[in-house]
Amino acid sequence: TDSLLVLQVRLVMKAHSFIRENVPRVLSSVKDKSSTVPIPRISQYLYFLFAPTLIYRDNYPRNPTIRWGYVATKFAQVLGSLFYAYYIFVRLCIPQFRNSSQETFNLRGLVLCIFNSILPGVLILFLVFFAFLHCWLNAFAEMLRFADRMFYK
Repeated sequence: TDSLLVLQVRLVMKAHSFIRENVPRVLSSVKDKSSTVPIPRISQYLYFLFAPTLIYRDNYPRNPTIRWGYVATKFAQVLGSLFYAYYIFVRLCIPQFRNSSQETFNLRGLVLCIFNSILPGVLILFLVFFAFLHCWLNAFAEMLRFADRMFYK
């Protein structure tokens, strides 16, 4: 359900950007009674839906070719990050809570479990951010030949 919510928020943000960029152009051309109304093509909108950006433009800078080795490297980094996050979770987080489930509940034990899981949790968080924001978005940007990769600015 969380991933569905994230997807819906992303689509609402993209729809807002699309409407914000195109409605003023259409209204000004109608107001000026020009013969052509600048309506974007479906292909432009579909490209925008899959491009790793939230700002709509009719045209984006494009690379001439797709570097498939780069794409494979980024997907391998995503898989490596997921396996490493799984390893951290299994080796450092689960044993903490497995030991506490066999004992009677006390506040000291709960606080110790939480504090012992903070560092592994932060490492997993960094890995997820790296896997999605860096590797996943760069892989799809490369497959779409999207050249404007200023994700971090």
